[in-house]
Amino acid sequence: MSDITSRTSNDPLSDRTGHPRYPRSNRYDARWTIDNQMGPHALWLLEWLAPALGLDTLSPGSRVLDLGCGRAMTSIFLAREYDAQVTAADLWVKPAENAPRIAEAGVADRVLPVLAEAHDLPFGEGSFDAIVSVDAYQYFGTNDLYLPELTRLLKPGGRIGVVVPALREEIDGVEPPEHLKPFWEPGFWCFHTAAWWRRHWTRSGAVEVETADWLEDGWRDWLRWCEVVADEHTDEWHIRMAGQCAEMLRLDQGGTLGFVRVVGRRL
Repeated sequence: MSDITSRTSNDPLSDRTGHPRYPRSNRYDARWTIDNQMGPHALWLLEWLAPALGLDTLSPGSRVLDLGCGRAMTSIFLAREYDAQVTAADLWVKPAENAPRIAEAGVADRVLPVLAEAHDLPFGEGSFDAIVSVDAYQYFGTNDLYLPELTRLLKPGGRIGVVVPALREEIDGVEPPEHLKPFWEPGFWCFHTAAWWRRHWTRSGAVEVETADWLEDGWRDWLRWCEVVADEHTDEWHIRMAGQCAEMLRLDQGGTLGFVRVVGRRL
């Protein structure tokens, strides 16, 4: 591995970000993951998704679409850990920003950064063996009509797997839980339960849902990461946002918020 993705031994920061559940992620430099984060620890979430999605069973060079890749950490991880040929698609982070990061990680020959809006993807039918989306799918995938359009990009039998911030139980009415009101944003209403996502994907008729489950104690991982970012990031906005998120998660204690993974196979 290049220096940017090599975890430094005997480093207190690496000790804070090491996790027994995510051995592959532990190999990556802690400062690199902090500097390139855009929310929850994307590598931890992808590593949780990987066995359900069957990433280890993909043939070398399989084509994977990383939808909403952010700063391409997950795309780099897919290329390095699973020898995938990755299309790193994002709307907010431009290809010119991701390309140097990809090259520094030594995978410029396996990761192609592209500018793409989720509803206007410039790829042909059956282009990909798998589609991955980590902490992004909730922004566009709650639309009832979206999944059939997306999964046409998969080869028959190909899998799509996502990890999203989620609810332990669906919220009735139009108000969030009282303890979360100071933190609640309108965008949080795109968070749903594992059962909601299973029904949503099943009703689409586009996939056979193979997995839809809740990450036990995922809120603790989320909180731990927020605390690290609040302490260690160099940007004031990231520090403030991570601190607010950490405060919210401490109050909630996993009663409401966490993560769900969903995997479906194209019919």
